[in-house]
Amino acid sequence: MINEVLRVFRELDKKDFRVLTGVEMGMKHFEWVPAEDLNKYTKLPSEKLDYRLKKLVRNNLVVRTFQPYEGYQIYFEGYDALALNTFVKRKSISAIGDEVGVGKESVIFEAIKEPELAIGEPIPVIIKFHREGRTSFKQVRRVRDHLGEREHFSWIYAARLAAQREYGIMTTLYPKVSIPKPIDQNRHAIVMELAKGSILSKTKVLDPEWYLDEILRQVKLTYSLGIIHADLSEYNIFVAEDCVQLIDWPQYVTPDHPHADELLERDVSNVLNHFYKKYGTKRDLEEVLREIKSEWESKAGDEAGKEISGEAGEEIGTETEADLEEDFGDDFEEEDFEEDFKEDMRG
Repeated sequence: MINEVLRVFRELDKKDFRVLTGVEMGMKHFEWVPAEDLNKYTKLPSEKLDYRLKKLVRNNLVVRTFQPYEGYQIYFEGYDALALNTFVKRKSISAIGDEVGVGKESVIFEAIKEPELAIGEPIPVIIKFHREGRTSFKQVRRVRDHLGEREHFSWIYAARLAAQREYGIMTTLYPKVSIPKPIDQNRHAIVMELAKGSILSKTKVLDPEWYLDEILRQVKLTYSLGIIHADLSEYNIFVAEDCVQLIDWPQYVTPDHPHADELLERDVSNVLNHFYKKYGTKRDLEEVLREIKSEWESKAGDEAGKEISGEAGEEIGTETEADLEEDFGDDFEEEDFEEDFKEDMRG
């Protein structure tokens, strides 16, 4: 668990992280990374490497086997440590606090980011650790097909893919759509600003008509950019005095998805049902859906969704999930893990 990682995090030095990254790199090719191969990745003498490995095993950051040979695996605790180390080095966070949320496929911790100016106030942020490889058997099964003989690596692949996908769409949507500001992403984790207000499911709003209209306005705006949340409900909407914010984006789809209409209808139905049950506020579902789709459909023959780009400068509304997996697979082979390795080595 993360709490155990935090307990030992300060005891780790750059050589410990080098060994962790070496195990991570080796798992691209081995289910259990042979000890002798770690010499190649880490450039450490055998005695020093053995000392570091024993330390990591003792702190449950890697797992060791002796059958049929001495080999090592990294799991989520070690992966958490690697992501945290990168965030600290990038100054994306300066301190981490308590766990503030646990979902089906993630765990969330509060943290602090130092201000850019010395006279500024520390910025409250959260770190979202994706856990798809531990919790979503459907996701793991899907990526196993993509990985082929490297299916032992599927939990890292699944969690990392989900984090990259969510961070990518957040950088595209922000600040056009009301979402928390994305700050950084590494491996399976995302740093973002703290959502404003409180979660809708646990909040009684004073003006339900206004909040419902504002949520639907954000859904319409998102759809006009070629995106459907696909998992929207009162549990991932935050409400503040003057705004709403939509969170949890890894399952988003585009309007050309085969189940796009069904997913959009489910999103809107969840919101409408919540407001009707809690406040008696009523809207006609079909009328709301027509209004949400109106702007997108009016641009159907234009460049809809293609010229709207975010900080990452990427087009949206055009990539399918399969495209993203294929792109990620290229990174997996050639660039992404190597960049992490080089960054960790520089640390």
